[in-house]
Amino acid sequence: MPSASTKAAATSTAADTRLAPGAPGHRRMSFALFAAGLAAFALLYSTQALLPAISAEFGATASAASWTVSAATGALALLVLPLSALSERFGRRTMMTASLVVAVAVGLLVPFAPDLEWLIALRAVQGAALAGVPASAMAYLAEEVRPKALIAAIGLFVAGNSIGGMSGRIVTGWAAQAWGWRAGLLAVGLMAAAGAVVFRLLIPKARHFTPGSLNPKALAGAVSTHLADPLLMRLYAIGALFMTVFGAVYTVIGYRLAEAPFSLPQGVIGSVFLVYLVGTVSSAAAGRLVGRLGRRGALYLAVGTTAAGLLLSLADALAAVLLGLVLITAGFFAGHAVASSSVSRTAKTGRAQASALYQSAYYLGSSAGGTLGAVAFHAGGWAGTVLLGLAAVLGVVSITLYGTHSARVAARAEAGRLRVRAAH
Repeated sequence: MPSASTKAAATSTAADTRLAPGAPGHRRMSFALFAAGLAAFALLYSTQALLPAISAEFGATASAASWTVSAATGALALLVLPLSALSERFGRRTMMTASLVVAVAVGLLVPFAPDLEWLIALRAVQGAALAGVPASAMAYLAEEVRPKALIAAIGLFVAGNSIGGMSGRIVTGWAAQAWGWRAGLLAVGLMAAAGAVVFRLLIPKARHFTPGSLNPKALAGAVSTHLADPLLMRLYAIGALFMTVFGAVYTVIGYRLAEAPFSLPQGVIGSVFLVYLVGTVSSAAAGRLVGRLGRRGALYLAVGTTAAGLLLSLADALAAVLLGLVLITAGFFAGHAVASSSVSRTAKTGRAQASALYQSAYYLGSSAGGTLGAVAFHAGGWAGTVLLGLAAVLGVVSITLYGTHSARVAARAEAGRLRVRAAH
């Protein structure tokens, strides 16, 4: 005969109308957010595989051309919090739709930029528009998906990000080799437009969203609360540092592969981003990793994998470089999925703001990684970029070790309080 607690749990589950695997609408939601992630990331990093070609046309250095990526990610980082506040008022679905429409429209103008300055400016506008997608998507999932299915749902959204980043770079690479880098950017703009249409057609209406007012004081209060939470601050720093590694590696890798001893053509360099498929698998598997190793254990595994990939990529053999990229990509996406889902679980109120702060830190890390990675490459070659990545990895390890130590101290303190209470 079932116990009272079992009956209560069953009643609670039955009363929970949020989406779970197998429930009506769950598959549509998954495909819709996958398409949104694909479109957003294809646009956000559309110039990254084309940096050597852009440098050649405009006579720009790697660090100057890298701003076509860093301007987009930096603008996204600055605008993600304000747009997440608008999503609290107008809805997550509305915000994601508007963001994708504007970003696609700008994306169709980007190929016609007359010079590098205009290209950077348009990319900044595009990044600002895309700021409405990531935080709104995370908040939508936190509200519409059951807690036990949340990590898997966020992992699938992150997988869409990785597919978008991969396909955008491959499309631009081969189109650029055939018709020039401008044709590559136009092709990825059309691809993103198709993804935006799929998102809008499939995304279910929100059933658990309650509109709020645009209250700057309340927004500042929510932000202050999150910034005062030590665990959230550690998660924000981890996201930023992981993305510093990733931004540095993938901004510079095209230059390395275009030079001796590899001297690869543009289309082949774009195809190297097929390793993003590894990120799709590792981010989707993040939930299982956490179940087996715990959150900190999963982070340690992600860090170790990333560091091993960085060291392996130092070899001058193409096979070793590609395997290094596979490990870096797997470690990054697993770490990002664990950290971002932990933010959604940790924040009990103001989830949109908590997710927005994570996204701000994450994309600031991308901007810093892209720019600093290019500077390091100019100063010390690929070894300089790897050294920057290892420094960021060491930062993640230090933060995670500190979190482990803090959790043990808190557990001992709580056990001591319980003993004192029992004694009295």
